[in-house]
Amino acid sequence: MDIIEILSGELKISKGQIESTIKLIDEGNTIPFIARYRKEATGGLDDTTLRELSDRLSYLRNLKDRKEEVQRLIEEGGNLTEEITAKLRDAKTITEVDDIYRPFRPKKRTRATIAKEKGLEPLAEIIISQSFNFSLKEKAKEFIDLDKGVESADEAINLASDIIAETISDNAEYRKRIRNLTFINGKIQTKCSEENPTYKMYYDHIEYVKNILGHRILAVNRGEKEGALSVKVIAPEDKIEAFLEKDIIKREGEETPILKNAIKDSYSRLIAPSIEREIRSELKEKAEEGAIKVFSKNLKALLMQSPVKGKVVMGFDPGFRTGCKIAVVDETGKVLDTGVAYVTDGSGERKRQESKVMLKKMLIDNKVEIISLGNGTASRESEIIISDMIREIEKEEGLKLHYVVVSEAGASVYSASSLAAKEFPDMDVSLRGAVSIGRRLQDPLAELVKIDPKSIGVGQYQHDVTQKRLDEALGGVVEDCVNKVGVDLNTASAQLLSHIAGINASIAKNIVEYREETGKFIKRKDLLKVKRLGDKAFKQCAGFLRISESNDFLDNTSVHPESYDASRKIIDVLGYTDDEKKNHEFTDIDERAKKYGIRKILEETGLGEMTLEDILKEIKKPGRDVRESLEGPVFMSNILEMKDLKPGMILKGTVRNVADFGAFVDIGVHQDGLIHISQLSNKLVKHPLDIVKVSDVVDVKVVEIDLERKRIALSMRDLA
Repeated sequence: MDIIEILSGELKISKGQIESTIKLIDEGNTIPFIARYRKEATGGLDDTTLRELSDRLSYLRNLKDRKEEVQRLIEEGGNLTEEITAKLRDAKTITEVDDIYRPFRPKKRTRATIAKEKGLEPLAEIIISQSFNFSLKEKAKEFIDLDKGVESADEAINLASDIIAETISDNAEYRKRIRNLTFINGKIQTKCSEENPTYKMYYDHIEYVKNILGHRILAVNRGEKEGALSVKVIAPEDKIEAFLEKDIIKREGEETPILKNAIKDSYSRLIAPSIEREIRSELKEKAEEGAIKVFSKNLKALLMQSPVKGKVVMGFDPGFRTGCKIAVVDETGKVLDTGVAYVTDGSGERKRQESKVMLKKMLIDNKVEIISLGNGTASRESEIIISDMIREIEKEEGLKLHYVVVSEAGASVYSASSLAAKEFPDMDVSLRGAVSIGRRLQDPLAELVKIDPKSIGVGQYQHDVTQKRLDEALGGVVEDCVNKVGVDLNTASAQLLSHIAGINASIAKNIVEYREETGKFIKRKDLLKVKRLGDKAFKQCAGFLRISESNDFLDNTSVHPESYDASRKIIDVLGYTDDEKKNHEFTDIDERAKKYGIRKILEETGLGEMTLEDILKEIKKPGRDVRESLEGPVFMSNILEMKDLKPGMILKGTVRNVADFGAFVDIGVHQDGLIHISQLSNKLVKHPLDIVKVSDVVDVKVVEIDLERKRIALSMRDLA
């Protein structure tokens, strides 16, 4: 099999790009490194495409290995033919290869193997051949053997039928056709096993296998696992048996009813159960793939949110009985103050007033500019208090304050983690969550990488998919995001560093230890002094690590050290003065490069065009953050309530989650509204992610409000 040709056809990428990418992967280069620093070789493939290519390459190589193994095993058994070799060559999935191997695979004792032990295989072959002109009943008498337990002609025929049934079941072409027929014409049926309102819509539900959506498959599987639902595949048995009879039965004769019974037995006893398992497994796999893809895209959007830099933030973790946990962090994320405020219902009027005074003092004394409010329990009540305080402080002190509602998903997981304990050994566990809520507004990426991605809460049915697959996919997303943004080598935590290309947890720990023992890194090459960080790791990681304190401004860009000489040559040939170099005054570098001649620069430096473009961007603005160009969060100072909403209202909101069926949007009423997929655009939408992503700020129209069920229907249609 030609893996390069298959990948080229599937991914719609040239063979040259595929070959170069495979070579880079096989050399041990990481996906972020290839995506950023080998654009000429890959033709500019992005990290998502590269990961897809890498995953598919792994599958195809496993498929190739399985084909070779099966061919060897069949050959060793003396059964290999040109026809089998051709079938193996043409097989496109591991399932197809296993189907081909099925007749030759060592079997446990089955009804067919027992019949063969009793010497009934020749009789089975006679029946299947349908080319005899004698009485089958008389012929069957020759196989009576009391010692082997064959006591009559009828018993001999029945035993031979078991062999025929297994032979039919082992036919790879039959299984492939039956699988396709079941997938196209079969139906999934669900019924109530034990009442559970969550699965009410599936109590008596039936739909075609080919039409069922991924999120419904995962819901049905969960319902079955919890004992609420029974699930079965209803196959088109008549069509399947008609197909088998047409292919197997060549004439009307004494053997015809025997073959028909063997076909029925083969299908119902041997084929149908395994085909049902295979189809449900395939549906689950596709559903998981879809769910993981949605989770990955949502996570990427969340991690790549625009940071709120240079602001003092109050992290506000709301609560009822145990109070609201408060933490003020400065512009760098350093904790300035902490406390507990009892401002929600049940706290008592005296406590409420005392806590309000304390909060006001913390806000004024620390010059807080933004309050980052967690969206969990008691968030709505806290929002009312915060809104009131903002108005009072603005009136009394003339200070401008805003608040932002942020997802607090995973904050409690972080609070109780060993990482949080190490970072804040003397801080109460409950207060660590408030720190996290404050910091995740300042730099979502740096804070959220401390939390297991599955706990961030931007997926659908994430606990129902294969956890290994989910972990690998989400790990790749985190790695891509961290490397796309880059990290400050002198401030990054070991957790953040461990996601940089070429750096594992052990090396990340060594970097932090080196920093603590030796002091700040002054230049990128100092990384080579870190224990276990050799040339190979340096090549992969160097370009993603920034050193703002370095004397060489290139160390604070994503320019790779391998391109430093070329970068300096560009600056020189474009005529920058020593003062301009010293002050990094390169804002007009695009114009100068164009005037000098891009082609000329490429020839003189040996760079590729895409690499040159990246280098010019970095030289133009050292230390730039790719997230700064993205839209930031919605700042609020007053609130709406659900009862204030009216159909037709146009509001601004933030996308909090995206699922297959639509998007959930926070419009500031402490209850996310749903934009159904049909309401996302005036045009047909294949998937919500084609229109919106997590953290997008969007204009929405209120369509319907259900106060009793706390549901809000929103629309993005006809807003122009």
